[in-house]
Amino acid sequence: MTDLDIFLSVAPGLETVLAEEAVAAGFADPVTSMGGVSFRGTWADVWRANLQLRGAARVLVRIGSFRVMHLAQLDKRARKFPWGDVLRQDVPLKVEVTCRKSKIYHDKAARQRIESALTEDFGATLAEDAPITVKVRIEDDLCTISIDTSGESLHKRGHKSFVGKAPMRENLAALFLRQMGYDGSEPVVDPMCGSGTFVIEAAQIAAGLIPGCDRNFAFELLSNFDAAAWDAMRATTPTERPALTFYGSDRDAGAVKGAKENAERAGVADMVTFANHAVSDLPCPEGPKGIVIVNPPYGARIGNKKLLYAVYGALGKTLLERFSGWRVGIITSEPALAHTTGLKFLPENKPVSHGGLRIQLWQTAPLP
Repeated sequence: MTDLDIFLSVAPGLETVLAEEAVAAGFADPVTSMGGVSFRGTWADVWRANLQLRGAARVLVRIGSFRVMHLAQLDKRARKFPWGDVLRQDVPLKVEVTCRKSKIYHDKAARQRIESALTEDFGATLAEDAPITVKVRIEDDLCTISIDTSGESLHKRGHKSFVGKAPMRENLAALFLRQMGYDGSEPVVDPMCGSGTFVIEAAQIAAGLIPGCDRNFAFELLSNFDAAAWDAMRATTPTERPALTFYGSDRDAGAVKGAKENAERAGVADMVTFANHAVSDLPCPEGPKGIVIVNPPYGARIGNKKLLYAVYGALGKTLLERFSGWRVGIITSEPALAHTTGLKFLPENKPVSHGGLRIQLWQTAPLP
């Protein structure tokens, strides 16, 4: 297939930011919709999207669709579907089905028909931990079949073994950095760095490192996969690293140790500095001004919300006293906590659905 319908999934609220990244990466005419961005392309574009895009959570490819009005019709059409054009009989599959506004309304019954077609007619095997997921959506009586070409979520870059409490996912961190106008040409400071996600992501962007280089993808197990073409696409020439340093700190010594190890595996240990101290002891780095971005506790799952007002207040005081000319971004689910910093924020960004919460990036112009 040379003209595929490709869908990049993302946390609702960040679709426009992901579309901007897709355009910057050379993907033509992306269209935003709830929870993602779609564009037309080839299988090579599917591979490249998985490999290069920092903001996408998954890359789905639509491989076919047909009208269905009842289960018998679904069964018949699924058995005639050309599964072998994309799937392999020797690679186990998992099937996920959702039904909306359709005469077929029973997800489980619809899934049984699809699974029967795959096992009895195509000869596939099924497994709950299968590396390939077939996603079937029946909406307004149209059955659309897609393949998740990513496998594990794309926020898993392949280098993080230490994960702190309530971590920020790498793909969200990349999009929040983009929302702040970050392009890899300025330093980044995170005074509550946890496992180092923002600092490591920013350093990788500055170093020109490709996010998917250290991991595998589900599309490598499809029938149309071309290993030689993939190896050629993945081969990169190292770019000259900029003379920038990225700074993370945390009052948790264990988090600092884990962040250093993550940075080592991510290939940016020479560009980042991690320190163990409280927010009130945060020094302003010498040299060019840049971005301070922080994902503090919100009090929803970590921390007592009443006690957090003092933490946010100390953060704001430190930044206003020491970080003149720096732009600040604070991610929180609590507007009252953001305003406790005493910082003057730009017009609000869209809320983002993340782990059952609605979080938001509160950002400033350069501080006075």
